[in-house]
Amino acid sequence: MKKEIFINESMGETRIAIQEDSKLVEVYVEQQDNQRMVGNVYKGKVENVLPGMQAAFVDIGYELNAFLPFSEIGNSDYILEESSNNRNRGSSKHSRKIENIEVDLKTNQEIFVQVIKEPFAGKGPRVTTEVALPGRLLVLVPNANYIGISKKIWDKFERRRLKKIAQRLRTDDAGVIIRTVAEGKSEEHIENDFNILLDNWQKIKNKSEREEAPILVYEDLETASSVVRDLLTLDVEKIIIDSKRLYRKTQRYLEDVSPSLLERLELYKLKAPLFESFGIESEIEKLMRSKAWLKSGAYLIIEKTEAMVVVDVNSGRFVGKKMHEENSLKINMEAAREVARQLRLRDLSGLIVIDFIDMQLEENRKKVYHELRKELKKDRAKVAVAPITEFGLLEMTRQRIRVSLLDSMSEECPACHGSGRIISQETLVTRLDHWLRRYKSKHRSLRLKLQLHPENSRYLNGEKKHILRGLMWQNFVHLKIEENSELRRGEFRFLRTNLRLHATWNDLDDFNESLNVRLIEASDKLDDFSMLETR
Repeated sequence: MKKEIFINESMGETRIAIQEDSKLVEVYVEQQDNQRMVGNVYKGKVENVLPGMQAAFVDIGYELNAFLPFSEIGNSDYILEESSNNRNRGSSKHSRKIENIEVDLKTNQEIFVQVIKEPFAGKGPRVTTEVALPGRLLVLVPNANYIGISKKIWDKFERRRLKKIAQRLRTDDAGVIIRTVAEGKSEEHIENDFNILLDNWQKIKNKSEREEAPILVYEDLETASSVVRDLLTLDVEKIIIDSKRLYRKTQRYLEDVSPSLLERLELYKLKAPLFESFGIESEIEKLMRSKAWLKSGAYLIIEKTEAMVVVDVNSGRFVGKKMHEENSLKINMEAAREVARQLRLRDLSGLIVIDFIDMQLEENRKKVYHELRKELKKDRAKVAVAPITEFGLLEMTRQRIRVSLLDSMSEECPACHGSGRIISQETLVTRLDHWLRRYKSKHRSLRLKLQLHPENSRYLNGEKKHILRGLMWQNFVHLKIEENSELRRGEFRFLRTNLRLHATWNDLDDFNESLNVRLIEASDKLDDFSMLETR
């Protein structure tokens, strides 16, 4: 499989794209004002412990306290003892049983924590006390006593060789995990990587002794560098970077850890944007849409909600020549492959429900289920998949590490507030009528200016002019319509001389209560209302 990595750095953000066989499979976006936190190690201070939530909140110097579930407390410093049915530990207010282990945390206690999930949607980062420092070939796990080897290393003789090297290197107070890229590497390279990690851990301890909590004691690599560290394996044919700064940084890194891969590193020098030259930009634009087309003419609708991600499979333009069951199977098999790809691309996580086209035969549902599982093995995030139900629904979960691509590249619409819809013009007229009735119940003005979005202005001055006349007649007021392109479709603004009234469909009910403007009456005479159009 041909794999290529493209890194683009601009004034606002850094973007990384990964292609497999010239097909985009992963995209990472890091904004300069919002640096990633995953992998960072902090010396934090326990703010409060909530036994009912089986979690604690830790101050790490971020605007929101970090969330520490009891299940993520693995450091022996915070494990009092194994629970026993013959002994009752009731002396500690916050002692709680977590998988046969009792954990005791106290307010203002200082602890080491590492971020495992980025903050999102008003929630602070999720942390763990099981600190792990990743290197190019190894992962150092301080205060642990084990050796782990990547499951992707299949050769038993290679696994045995790597285990012996790790046993010679490992110290009494640190565990080691052998990464996939260590396969075939010499003992010298592995030892060099181990010594770098040990040195980093010593720096963390030294810094924590000098500084008071909360303090950042170890900052992981930026997104571009971490992708190179974690994904630049032997099957990567090229890594193309359009930034001289990142190119030099990556070059120095590879010279230290893997000089043989230097020949695969390229600096992009053309004037045309890197992502546009390789067709990546258009692919990223498609990821912002809810519809994803398949080659057969079928398509997926992908909707992200607060509770879950919903994927609907539709036959679209597909016209099969076989029976319905066979056509449905063909579409669903193609959809299963594309769904796995879209989940990686968009970095969707949490509970995911996929609505496949109905199939009557159980064996066909199993084929689609196994096809999806096979494709999900390419995903680095942890997934759990349940079989397809008789209704054609498949439920799965996917690990969330960072915010989705949609959330990192877009923001909530100020007009629709995330609903994707705005009020209709007919409803806007109704709200204009309600506002005028409430206003006229307290004021005697006979003339007002009404500012509207240009489309709404043309709507009332054009084909619906009779509605405007009725609005004025029923409320006994003359309205002069003005266009204001600064207003949104759901807004309107009333004006009287130099005094302004402003209301939107969100605050109409509270408008009269907050009104502090005294309008100057044009005249007390009914003759002044002669300009009012009548039916």
